[in-house]
Amino acid sequence: MQKQFLEAGKIVNTHGVTGDIKVQSWCDSPEVLTDFDTLYLSPSEPVQVKKAYVHKGCVIMHLDGVDTCEAAEALRNRILYLNREDIDLPEDLVFIQDMIGLTVYDERTESVIGTLKEVLTTNPAHDMYVIRREGASDALIPACDPFLVSVDLEAGRLTVRTIEGLIE
Repeated sequence: MQKQFLEAGKIVNTHGVTGDIKVQSWCDSPEVLTDFDTLYLSPSEPVQVKKAYVHKGCVIMHLDGVDTCEAAEALRNRILYLNREDIDLPEDLVFIQDMIGLTVYDERTESVIGTLKEVLTTNPAHDMYVIRREGASDALIPACDPFLVSVDLEAGRLTVRTIEGLIE
């Protein structure tokens, strides 16, 4: 089941004296967060974004009603969420959060490798899939061609094509 509200970032600090907050973005790029007028501190707690811009890899935001440094400080370490309905995602893209837990099937060995534990986005060339395997250490598989074959959220399956020695 897909989550309605997706984790988008974490409020890590205040910025200035007028209630601005500094947000560590968990999106593909920090710029993504600057496009939203409404974010959520919880599914029942929407907040209006008055301004947002990228500064040194983080997003500086001013939220409606947060007008003092003390009010901004009270939000430190809170998670910001996006409502899935507010996002226009191209058909060939999926949210990483929707992929976590998918069964990972290898076309080469015609067998299930394990389940998708995490997607590492720190590699500038491509993401890496972390596969949790039963009775073995986690495996890393590049999330790019020719390794990635398909993602089927409805079937709960991520299909990859490994090469000999990659996970053995």
